[in-house]
Amino acid sequence: MTFSFLVTAREGIEMALIITILLGYLRTTGEKRHFRSIWAGVVAASVLSLAFAAGLKLVSRELDGRALEAFEGFTMLFAVGVLTWMLFWMRRQAAGISSDLRAKVDRALSGGLSGGSVMALSLLAFTSVGREGVETSLFLFAGSTRGDSDLMFAAGGLAGFALAAAVGVSIYYGAARIPIHHFFTASAVALMIIAAGLLTNALHALNEATIIPNLGAHLWDTESALPVKSSVGKYLHTLVGYDSAPAISQVVVYWSYLALVVGAYLAFPQLGGAKSERDLAEAHAGTQAATISR
Repeated sequence: MTFSFLVTAREGIEMALIITILLGYLRTTGEKRHFRSIWAGVVAASVLSLAFAAGLKLVSRELDGRALEAFEGFTMLFAVGVLTWMLFWMRRQAAGISSDLRAKVDRALSGGLSGGSVMALSLLAFTSVGREGVETSLFLFAGSTRGDSDLMFAAGGLAGFALAAAVGVSIYYGAARIPIHHFFTASAVALMIIAAGLLTNALHALNEATIIPNLGAHLWDTESALPVKSSVGKYLHTLVGYDSAPAISQVVVYWSYLALVVGAYLAFPQLGGAKSERDLAEAHAGTQAATISR
């Protein structure tokens, strides 16, 4: 549940910010009649994301044994790669995301009330939100392969999206001071810890598929104290990659990833700093002062 909540809250708030910027700019420029085009793109992006998630699930159900372990292992590796790249990409692009989206809206509206401008707005919303949605589907599938309760996993995901929606509404109406920069930094580190766990789970899955024949000696064994099949063990296994008897390669990969990626992310706090907060504040419709505090 925590895994799915963190993923959907983080990715959902990114989607909410994109939608807020688009709607807020249309509102401040007197183009509220184009709201429907934005929402049409958002709905289409949601359908695409759900279809992608369903496709991953259907493929996994058609596989078993070593083929399934291989599919899940490579999917987790791919999810970690995409997640890591997107966290750094978002940090780098955050400073100009608002101005970039506003410029794209201006270009989309340059055709006046033509059908082409309406389609351009829908396509802008579709591509911007769809990218986040597909990523979310990939991350959730990668985490769900080691979960113990589909119901709780789904509940966590829905709770994360609900929080994201509330944040989006608050930003749009300027009803709250939200420390977006601090939230994204903290959530990024949390997702990196989750990604490190996915890496160790991926190694285990690929070992089960005999693609990686030997993970090395086991450094310790805590099965008697905290069985990996227990409720707590399954929870920690999904969240941080807990293994009661980890191999040396799993431990090395886990801590190497955290040291390199988290260290690099935190070493450059100026990327996406105060400027991104000012840009996001400009997206507030109808407000005269920035209400997002750093």
